[in-house]
Amino acid sequence: MSQPLPLAGVRVFEIGTSVAAPYAGLILASLGADLVKVERPEGDDARHWGPPFWHGASSIFQVLTVNKRSIVVDLKDAAALAALKRLIVESGDAVLQNMRPGQVEKYGLDAAALQAAKPDLVYCNIGAFGAAGPLKDKPGYDPLMQAFGGLMMMTGEEGRPPVRVGTSLIDMGTGMWCALGIVAALLRRERGGGGTRIDTSLYETALAWMTYHAADFIATGQPGRRNGSGTRGIAPYQAYRCSDGYLMVAAANDNLFRKLCAALGHPGWAAEAHFADNPSRVKNLAALNALIDPIMATRPRGEWQAALEAAGIPATPTQTIDEVVVHPQTAALGMLQRTPDGRMDILGLPLSFDGERPALRNAAPALGADTDTILEKA
Repeated sequence: MSQPLPLAGVRVFEIGTSVAAPYAGLILASLGADLVKVERPEGDDARHWGPPFWHGASSIFQVLTVNKRSIVVDLKDAAALAALKRLIVESGDAVLQNMRPGQVEKYGLDAAALQAAKPDLVYCNIGAFGAAGPLKDKPGYDPLMQAFGGLMMMTGEEGRPPVRVGTSLIDMGTGMWCALGIVAALLRRERGGGGTRIDTSLYETALAWMTYHAADFIATGQPGRRNGSGTRGIAPYQAYRCSDGYLMVAAANDNLFRKLCAALGHPGWAAEAHFADNPSRVKNLAALNALIDPIMATRPRGEWQAALEAAGIPATPTQTIDEVVVHPQTAALGMLQRTPDGRMDILGLPLSFDGERPALRNAAPALGADTDTILEKA
């Protein structure tokens, strides 16, 4: 890049496993931070989460660990633990951790202990259920929080079993909050605010994703329902089956609905009282879909997409991942980036600075690849 990355010169220690802390670390590393991943002698659990495995580690580990460096520290070894503490105090700007409750305190790696020696340290805790309350000491994983936070009961179709969102939405969302919190705390420190302890959790992220579902319940006293590919409060706004697959149609206002009716060959629908405005269409969605479904099923999704877009109606096919990675739009954005060793193509950071996406600086390091280099002076 023509200018240094935003976090160049900032050193962050990631004492974390699985997805949430590593995803936060990935964001910070991709923004230019010197991200030192502290691993147990057996390595991050995610190294072994396969198949599939990709060049010596699971594919999920490979994508979560680019742009980082790895050191191995046996926290049960007093000398190694002391060396890590010295390294953090002498060179660290931030620490990010998601160890089991009580573990960082056990080893003296908690915020209170480290900030006593380095008051301007930014320290971020990731918990499962949060830093307070009756469940604060319970462990947790992404699907548990999707279940406990209500997300599973808002995903999928009515009358069907609960469905987990198909990506680690809670883990990765928590990682994003951590990265945002750390960047905000570093900015405050730069302005003279000193160090900060940040607390977040998987459960808090799950609750944050439920914002308007919670508001709907508080406003009405009625729990929401699952809407399949659609959403609450907007109609028609869902995927419709075509002769060769599904097309997502977003006729999100009255004008777009009128255009949709015309494109489907039934402009008169828009004048019917039970479809005349969005609240009426939401109330009568089953009747509306009974009219739309058989028409959409008569033609391929490509034909319908062309017809609807020509009419000014947002529409897109529901692509599978093999379609996504080869799509010209994906290529044009440069989101797929090749690791410097040329072995892997990985989706990059969804941010550009002055028109440039941060490049991959290095592939995921081998376990402990940087232990000697980084710890030799500690």
